[in-house]
Amino acid sequence: MLIAQISDTHIKMPGKVAYNIVDTAQMLRDCVAHIMQLKIQPDLILLTGDLVDLGRDEEYDYLRSILAPIRQRIIAIPGNHDERDAMRRAFKDASYLPASGFLHFAINDEYPFRIIGLDTLIPFSGGGELCQERLGWLDQTLQQQPDVPTLIMMHHPPFLTGIGHMDDIGLKGREEFAEIMSRHPQVSAILCGHLHRTIHAHVGGRPAMTSPSPAHQIELEINPSAPSHFCMEPPGYLLHWWNDGHLISHTALIGNYPGPFPFFGNDGKLID
Repeated sequence: MLIAQISDTHIKMPGKVAYNIVDTAQMLRDCVAHIMQLKIQPDLILLTGDLVDLGRDEEYDYLRSILAPIRQRIIAIPGNHDERDAMRRAFKDASYLPASGFLHFAINDEYPFRIIGLDTLIPFSGGGELCQERLGWLDQTLQQQPDVPTLIMMHHPPFLTGIGHMDDIGLKGREEFAEIMSRHPQVSAILCGHLHRTIHAHVGGRPAMTSPSPAHQIELEINPSAPSHFCMEPPGYLLHWWNDGHLISHTALIGNYPGPFPFFGNDGKLID
C-alpha cells in the first residue's frame, strides 16, 4: 500500500502569495500533478496540517479546488495556521472528523493499519500542545487496539530539531507523549509536519519524521539562535510504502529534472 503525505501547503486567498514571494497555490497544483503522474498511484493521501495560511473559509474553499483532481481518500489534521471550525466546514464530507472539540480521530477500517489523528493546535499560537485531555484521549485510544499496527498523524513534531526558531514554537507535552509511546509498541510511525523539511528522530522508541513542504522550506541552520528564515529549496512530499507490516518512507522532490537514465547499455553491460 502506498501513502502520500503532503504538509504545510499554506494556501492563501486567490491571487495572494506568501511572504510576498511564495505562490503556494501554484506549488500545490504542481504537487498534485506530480502525484497524479506517479506510475504507481498512492492509495491514500495524508495532509499533516497548515493546510491554509490564515484559517479563512475562502482559503479552505481554494484548497479544496486545488485538491479536486485527487480521487484518492484524503485524511487531514490541523496545524497552527488552521482554524478548527473552518476546517470542519471545509471537510464536512469527511466522516472521521468529530463535530465538536479537538479534531482527533481514529480510523481502523479499510487498511492493514490504524490511523490516529492528533490535534496539536493552540489557537492564535505558532506552537502546539498535547494537554492532559489530549494525552489521555491518545493513551486510551491506543489501549483499545494494542495489537493493530498504528500510524499517528500530528502537525507539531514531538521532538526538538536543533533549529532554534522552530523549536521555540514546538510541542508542549512532548515528554508525556514520549512516555505514552514507550508503552505502545504497536505505533509503527509518527508522521508530522510544521518543519517544512524531512527530519527523522525516535520518540519513546518509535520512529518519527517530518515532511517537506510542496512550497517553501525552513532554512537548515542547526543553531539554537537560528533566525526565522525560509528558503526555496526543491519542494517535496513523502511517499510511505506499507509492506508486510513495515513502513518504508521516501522523500519525493517536485519538479522536472534530467533523467531517468540507464545504468546499462543495450548489450547488458554497465555503461563506461
